[in-house]
Amino acid sequence: MTAERKLSTVSKILTLQVLIILVVSSGFYIAGGSSKALSPLLGGVAAFIPNLYFALRMARTAGQDAQKIVRSFYAGESGKLILTGILFVIIFQQPNIELLPLMTGYVAALSIFWFALILRD
Repeated sequence: MTAERKLSTVSKILTLQVLIILVVSSGFYIAGGSSKALSPLLGGVAAFIPNLYFALRMARTAGQDAQKIVRSFYAGESGKLILTGILFVIIFQQPNIELLPLMTGYVAALSIFWFALILRD
C-alpha cells in the first residue's frame, strides 16, 4: 500500500467525520433550533480535532524506520487523548450544553472508524 493511498484513506475518514458532524448537528437544529445543535456540533469537534492532530502527526512519519513510527504513534495517541480531555473541559465550561446531544455528536464522529474498512478501494 502506498503512502498516497493511506493518506487518501485518512482524508476520506476525516471528510466523512466532518459530514457526519454536520448531519447530526443539522438534525438537532431541525428538531430544536440552534441551541440544540450546538451540543452535538461541539461533541463532534471534540472527536475531530484530536483525530486531525493524530493524522497530521502520523503523516510526518512516512519513510521513517519502524521504531520512529511506533514512537510517534504512541506519542500521537497520548496527545490525542490529552487533547480530547482538554476539549471536553473547555466544552463543559459553556452554558446550556446538553450531555446526550453532545455525546451523540462525539460518538457519531467516532463511528466513522467502524466503517473505515468499507472505504477500501
